[in-house]
Formats: sequence, structure tokens, C-alpha cells
Amino acid sequence: MVLPIIAYGDPVLRKKGKEISKDYPKLKELIDNMWETMYGAYGVGLAAPQVGLPIRLFMIDTSPFAEDEDLSPEEKKQLEGLKKVFINPTILEEEGDEWAFNEGCLSIPDVREDVFRKPDITIEYYDEDFNKHTEEYTGLAARVIQHEYDHIEGILFTDKLSSLKKRLIKSKLANISKGKINVDYRMRFPEAKKAR
Repeated sequence: MVLPIIAYGDPVLRKKGKEISKDYPKLKELIDNMWETMYGAYGVGLAAPQVGLPIRLFMIDTSPFAEDEDLSPEEKKQLEGLKKVFINPTILEEEGDEWAFNEGCLSIPDVREDVFRKPDITIEYYDEDFNKHTEEYTGLAARVIQHEYDHIEGILFTDKLSSLKKRLIKSKLANISKGKINVDYRMRFPEAKKAR
């Protein structure tokens, strides 16, 4: 089932997610619904707060990036098969020199900005079967994970912009929270006037 994606301005996007246990109610169904929602919106990642749940769960599928001609064969290979669910993750390390990449977010449609992040991460997490993993990621894969990880920490990519950039997109963000935007996927807007 495709779930509505929560738009910028909703308090759930600012909550730090809570850890969940393997007996979280209907976890498998939630994961299936989140995949369907993410693919329906052509996303490469989706975090539980974006569907209204303040829990520590997100998923990524970076295969669309593998088509990018500018990437090295190694990077393409890493991105190609990277489809994962991360439960109760912790980023243990972020290393390297920060680099900029143009990011967007399903909760903030039509806003894309360069965001600086470190290129290498080490993350510990549980998969959907609650097996524990510690893995290292680099480049675009690391970035997608960092972006989704921020969601479960109550952080949005717009928080990482300069104060000038923030001022420039302020009215755009206000319009998004009011639902004054055209999107081709289901969304829930915090300040949209309730239809009678």
C-alpha cells in the first residue's frame, strides 16, 4: 500500500526516532509499504518519519544512481545492488573531506540544494530479520545513507544550508507545508486547509 509522504513543516520530521524491537507491530507490512511508497515517488531512500512514524528505520535503493555516466565502474557496481533496510542504525564514524552534492527530498519536493557531507561512513544497524551488521560505505552510497539517517535524527537536508540559502527557499518551504505544490505522489501537508 502506498503511504502518503509527510511534507516539510510536520512536527514528526523533527522528532528523534525511537528504537524498535523485532516484535514491532506489523513490521514486515510497514517495510513492504515503505518500499512501495518510495518506488511510487521515484525515491532512492525513505525514512519512517517521512510516512509519519518517529522510529529508527529507513531504507535505500541506490540503483538509479548506477546509471550515472560520471561515476567510476567501482562506484557504479557499489550503487547497483545496494538495496537495504536499516533498523536502529548508528553511524559510528564519518571521515574524509566534505564534498558537495545536489540533494533533494521526497518530503521537500522541488527544492534541491548542494549539501556538504563527509565521504566515508561506518554504520552499525539491524536488517529486517534483526541480524546485526557493521559496514563501511563511501561516496554516493554513504551520502544517501547519511541523508536518511538524518531523518531519524529529526534533521532535514535544508538544515545544513547556509543562512542565505535558507532565506532564499523560505517561501518555497512555507508553500510546501501548505500543500501549494504539484507532486505526482501522495503527500500529507501539515498546514493544508482541511477540505469540508
